[in-house]
Amino acid sequence: MEIYLVFVDAIQNNNKFWSAKVEDGNLTVQWGRVGYQAQTKVHTLTNHQRAVAKFHNLVAEKKMKGYSETQPIMDGERSISDIRRAIQLLNAIRLVVANRNFGDSYILALNEYLKIVPTPLGMQIDPYRVYQTVVDVDYQQELLNSLLVNEPVAVQTKESPKFEPKTVSLKAISKSFWRHL
Repeated sequence: MEIYLVFVDAIQNNNKFWSAKVEDGNLTVQWGRVGYQAQTKVHTLTNHQRAVAKFHNLVAEKKMKGYSETQPIMDGERSISDIRRAIQLLNAIRLVVANRNFGDSYILALNEYLKIVPTPLGMQIDPYRVYQTVVDVDYQQELLNSLLVNEPVAVQTKESPKFEPKTVSLKAISKSFWRHL
């Protein structure tokens, strides 16, 4: 059992993550700024049920503070819809950047986008400089579109090759995601 949450508010310079994972009687929690070294704490509890209960309590606390769930690894139907939504948001952001007409709708789109695609933006976020040009937006759209190619991947077994849906990770492309940072 595990979860990955983010808290994003570009105007307030918030771009944080919090994750938790239950294994046996341990609950491992990590947190920090997206793209930076995480802090880690391991809660050693007496059994699996107590670890699960603590997990649910901590998740509820974080969600009450405004954290929302996202996926560090994109797989399955939800991920495809998340990627498509991220591309829609980039289309809206692209229009703003092209017209240099930044406003509240831009901030809302940027915050929503960063909740879907956790992105390292440095320690000080200037939301009006996240996207310098439409080329920056187009580059990210190309990368996200490449994730939508859901080609089956052959997995060799003793009997015969088995085909499974391709799993893609935003973490795997994050190093090339931002050309100008």
